[in-house]
Amino acid sequence: MLPERARIGLVEDDPVMGGSIVQRLELEGWRVTWWQSGCEAISEIAGESDSLDLVICDVCLPDVSGEVVFNELAKLPNIPPFMFVTGHGEIDQAVRLMRSGAVDFMTKPFAMDEFLRRIDAGRRTTQSQLRLNGYCLGESAGIQRAEDLLHRYAAHDLPVLITGETGSGKEVAARLLHQISSRGTEPFIAVNCAAIPAELLESEIFGHEKGAFTGAQARHLGYAERAGKGTLFLDEIGDMPLPLQAKLLRLIEDGSFHRVGGETPVVFRARIVTATHRDLAQRGGPTGFREDLYFRLAVLPIHIPPLRERPEDIDWLMDRFLQNAAARSDTCIRGFSALAKEAALVHPWPGNVRELRNRVDRAVALATNEWIMPGDLFPEYASKPGGAAFVPLADVRDAAERRQIERALEETGGQIAKAAALLSISRTTLWEKMTRFGLAERARSET
Repeated sequence: MLPERARIGLVEDDPVMGGSIVQRLELEGWRVTWWQSGCEAISEIAGESDSLDLVICDVCLPDVSGEVVFNELAKLPNIPPFMFVTGHGEIDQAVRLMRSGAVDFMTKPFAMDEFLRRIDAGRRTTQSQLRLNGYCLGESAGIQRAEDLLHRYAAHDLPVLITGETGSGKEVAARLLHQISSRGTEPFIAVNCAAIPAELLESEIFGHEKGAFTGAQARHLGYAERAGKGTLFLDEIGDMPLPLQAKLLRLIEDGSFHRVGGETPVVFRARIVTATHRDLAQRGGPTGFREDLYFRLAVLPIHIPPLRERPEDIDWLMDRFLQNAAARSDTCIRGFSALAKEAALVHPWPGNVRELRNRVDRAVALATNEWIMPGDLFPEYASKPGGAAFVPLADVRDAAERRQIERALEETGGQIAKAAALLSISRTTLWEKMTRFGLAERARSET
């Protein structure tokens, strides 16, 4: 599958000009989303700024100016590059927009070849370049945005804070960040701050000298020292005791630490990556998480969405977990039955990806059929009397319809008319179902 050349956002109120630009860009192979008012653009670009490679914006719009659109969106992180076009070009305005951060400014009418050249020069290429090698964490837009951020963060040494529910894949994300960084050949040291008793955690992280306390019969190198020039990953950082939080803050600020009972500072050379399922920003106060430490750890934040918010990844993850589990088992498993996949799609997955992996491992170990059935994945349903073994038929039907609509949209590149024809339903019916299933954003603008 070839990578996308670019995804372009167009803010243009003139239907003739807008339609002409959309048509030409799509002929060039680019995906275009078209907004015809400034307020609509502000609202929708704010939710998908990470996925846009360039925004082409008219300066004169019917509700607000293109400059207002740019200034509002400039408050967001990772704003896409802006190219302005106008039929009333003024030098002062162009200079002001370029100084504000716009990548280009063109006056209508313009030669299309020159327009295309400047689009190609101004767009960011991070998204497309990453897709050349495919994604490692999943197929959903949410997890791919997170993975794109990991690639951007990999070029820096600043602390990274990974947030997300328990089992959502925070450590997997941290390991990927380590592997794709320049530190990939150095150690990756993972520490679960919630799994080590508070009285031992300091010694485990920072190490201790011989005789530092009863039982310290030799020098012990802690995780911070053993990480070397690699990555020190502190999982469940929200459970770290307050006294130790102060010492971690000192390590970050000074770039060095003392072993317990030691007087000579030890240089800290690793990168710090932390993770938590808690909302550290809301835990201020005497019993909460230190605010100053939070801001030092969250220089580069990233959120891993829960599995229930990215159903596109369920099938993808199931196949990979099955392959890994089958390689460790003598059982001959051909795959998941359609019923098993439909049951997985409607399951709420409170344990997220970890729960999915464990269920697949158990199913492979205990399956007596060459196809994994719903009862193999969810044996607790079979133990309940009567209808408790079944999910509601409406839920199964919705899950099946959603998957079929996703396939049609992928096949047609998001074109509603063609997807509706493939599904043998009207465009109106398809749009209603896409809206209900949260798939409306996958539609491509049609002119």
